[in-house]
Amino acid sequence: MKKIIQTDKAPAPVGPYNQAIIHSGTLYISGQIALDPATGELVTGDIEAETRRVMENLRAILAEADLTFEDVIKCSIFVSDMNNYGRINEVYATYFDEATAPARELVEVANLPKFVNIEISAIAAFD
Repeated sequence: MKKIIQTDKAPAPVGPYNQAIIHSGTLYISGQIALDPATGELVTGDIEAETRRVMENLRAILAEADLTFEDVIKCSIFVSDMNNYGRINEVYATYFDEATAPARELVEVANLPKFVNIEISAIAAFD
C-alpha cells in the first residue's frame, strides 16, 4: 500500500502527480524545481540559487516523511547546461556528507518544466 506525502513547505504539484510516495519502506520524491513554495515564484538569477531552492524543497518533503538527507540513497539531476556542473556540485555537496552521499546521475536535457535550469528527484529509505 502506498502513502502520499504532501507538505505546503514545498511547491504543490502542477499535474497528476504527488510530491512524494512511500511504498515498502522507500520514499520516492518527484522532481523538484526552483519554485519558492511561499510565493509560487521561480527562483532565478544564478544556478547556485536555483540549486539551493531545489534542495530546500527536497529537504521539506524529506522532513514531512520524518527523514533527512542522510536517508537519501539516490538522486537524479537534470540540467539544461552541463557547463553548470561544477557550480551545481558546490551547492549540492553542502547537503550531503561525502562519505555517505547517495548514488546519483546528472544529465543534460533539452528542456525542463517551466524552462528551469535544474530539476532533482530523490529516493530515500527508512531504516
